[in-house]
Amino acid sequence: MADREKFDRIAQSDFHNQRGIELADRGWLEESIREFHKAIELDAQSAHAHDNLATVYAEKGMLREALEEYLLAINLEKQSPTAHYNLACFLATHGHDLAVREYKETIDLEFDYPDAHLNLGLTLAERGLFTDALVEYQQALILDPGDPVAKHELATVLMDMGKPGEAIPHLREVVKVESDNLDAWVDLGNCYATKGFYSESERALARALEIDAKDLMANYHMAALRAAQGDADGCLESLQRAAAVDKDRVRVWVEGDRFFDVVRRMPAFAELFDAG
Repeated sequence: MADREKFDRIAQSDFHNQRGIELADRGWLEESIREFHKAIELDAQSAHAHDNLATVYAEKGMLREALEEYLLAINLEKQSPTAHYNLACFLATHGHDLAVREYKETIDLEFDYPDAHLNLGLTLAERGLFTDALVEYQQALILDPGDPVAKHELATVLMDMGKPGEAIPHLREVVKVESDNLDAWVDLGNCYATKGFYSESERALARALEIDAKDLMANYHMAALRAAQGDADGCLESLQRAAAVDKDRVRVWVEGDRFFDVVRRMPAFAELFDAG
């Protein structure tokens, strides 16, 4: 009798699960949620019902609830490729949004949390929301003025916003504290070059190359600087070093960079990027 009752409950659960799918397909999300809940009440082990409920939650923007349901579905059917696939799709689509919400929830609970502001800024910058990211980096530095990571990220977003001049003082502070920060030296050299301060750019990039003579970005930006100065031989020498690290990437970069017009017709330039 117990087995019969269990069978009936599973059948009823499947009915409500299917009904929920039909309602969701029609766009009746609230009604579909009720059906999936009924399915789960009848059979708490129904991975499909949890998975389908998660999908509707995600469509409604209930991201935390959706994540919980996707994880429940996987825990119930650990070997289900569909469950893992649906979770992956959810994370790929909504991962940043969920992170933003959780960082903001953190800040609502404790505003004086510099790492939350910093990481919220990083997440916003990855989405191209540079103005919003800038606000968070500035707040992180108000709370922790000496944080070189926040200063570097602030400078980076200013560079992304086309404000290299404003980025320079922040990068100078970073390298003052972290003298071996290769990326900061490269960014500083790039900003100086963009503003036309070639001597300062050369010193910054030379320092980066002291740290790592084979660094791709340091060599590439040094090549661009040499090209801007009209030093064709120096440009090619630095390009060769950059190409030795990643020839395909360098080839793509130089194709759209007008600074390299000074060497583009030289035989040595063509030989550098030949197919062989």
